[in-house]
Amino acid sequence: MTQTNNRLFDEFSRLMNDAAGVAQGMKREATTIARSQVERFVADMDLVPREDFEAVREMAINARAETAALSARIEVLEARLAMLEEEAPDIPESPSESTGDGA
Repeated sequence: MTQTNNRLFDEFSRLMNDAAGVAQGMKREATTIARSQVERFVADMDLVPREDFEAVREMAINARAETAALSARIEVLEARLAMLEEEAPDIPESPSESTGDGA
């Protein structure tokens, strides 16, 4: 098989290499532009950072647990109060009720 130096094929291969380089450059530029547009869009939406969200979520979980514990405690205290009221029904509920006029 003979090797030929055909200038047309050389120019064509150089043209294809240049076109591939241009296409890669355009792809990088399009990706950069798209990324900056998305970043600007997200910044305009005023979203909460993940760390802040997780901190507030943890605070809400703790507050919910504390509320449940306090509710259970109130129920126990109300039950104890009801038992005491059943044992001594003639004791007034507050000191102001014993005087009648609040003075």
